[in-house]
Amino acid sequence: MAKVKVRRRRWPWIVAALVALAVILFFGLAPGILERSMNRIAGSGEWTVSPAAQALHDRLVIADLHSDTLLWKRDPEARAERGHVDLPRLQDGNVKLQVFSSVTKTPKGQNYEANGADTDNITMLAIAQLQPPRTWDSLLQRSLWHAERMQRAKGYRLVQTVRDLDALLADRTATGALLSIEGLQNLEGKLGNVDVLFDAGYRMAGLTHFFDNELAGSMHGLEKGGLTPLGRDVIRRMEAKGMVVDLAHASHKTVAEALKLVTKPVVYSHGGVKATCNTNRNLTDNEIRGIAATGGVIGIGFWDAAVCEPTPQATARAMRHVRDLVGIDHVALGSDWDGATTVGVDAAHLPAVTQALLDQGFTETEIEKAMGGNVRRVLRATLPR
Repeated sequence: MAKVKVRRRRWPWIVAALVALAVILFFGLAPGILERSMNRIAGSGEWTVSPAAQALHDRLVIADLHSDTLLWKRDPEARAERGHVDLPRLQDGNVKLQVFSSVTKTPKGQNYEANGADTDNITMLAIAQLQPPRTWDSLLQRSLWHAERMQRAKGYRLVQTVRDLDALLADRTATGALLSIEGLQNLEGKLGNVDVLFDAGYRMAGLTHFFDNELAGSMHGLEKGGLTPLGRDVIRRMEAKGMVVDLAHASHKTVAEALKLVTKPVVYSHGGVKATCNTNRNLTDNEIRGIAATGGVIGIGFWDAAVCEPTPQATARAMRHVRDLVGIDHVALGSDWDGATTVGVDAAHLPAVTQALLDQGFTETEIEKAMGGNVRRVLRATLPR
């Protein structure tokens, strides 16, 4: 009997190889492609900076109140070709202290008007970036992972106390980092998790992000209510421990109620003012006055929804309005770098903002306060000793 040759089917192996290739491409390339599409720069490098403005900028001790760099899969110490912030670019821009925020949840179809809390974009991002599995279904663990990443970044001096701040300022070559939280939904409804986050190194926290949570109403939520009993307890616990209360993204009712409750300076870490850019994202003049009355500061952003156009000039105009309304002591930078934003300058090109402030008539003393001095004052008044 003649032997019959049996041809092995190769297609299962081909399919398996294609699937493996797709997985490698997804996990290897998708996070970077996504960030490039969401964190853009409009005009950076095109802004003219005079020698006098550059010289002034080089003398400043600069602090920025908000970036979302830890959300993305890249080394915060290595120069990157995407995004807005990394250690070399902070050094290029003479930024002494950068606040790094932990973003733990964002709703699908995110918008500035009304969002529910029943969906989440960050879960898929956490999986795609191959974060530890514990971060896939826990908002608290996502923030703890972000803190671990910054603790490992030895190129930064982590600021957790007033003593740390003084040590940073005494070291002319050091760049500082302060950990913050964008929305305390990561407490997972438990007051005791304030202590967990504090122990992990967090020293600033916003009550809400793009949706209402167990603590308070968001400016972009469905109900837009005020503080809950848990929210009031969290503010008291934060102030007792030495954590800065951040009112960015909070509803108008939450802002009003929080301002009556706090006993220390608060921040509005990143955003704008309705007087120069009338969007749902921004503060009214009465809210600006209320934040100033606590001794706090308003961090003016660099992106279009905050200042209506992503230019240094638009940012400077909003900063001028705050100065003219409540005084220079309450003006600060709140870039929202790496926050899925299109900005006019990345960290390396920050001198363009100093030039814009000079063009708006700010004095050198005023610029020193707005670019970092006021933030240092608030931190001295709130952080643990």
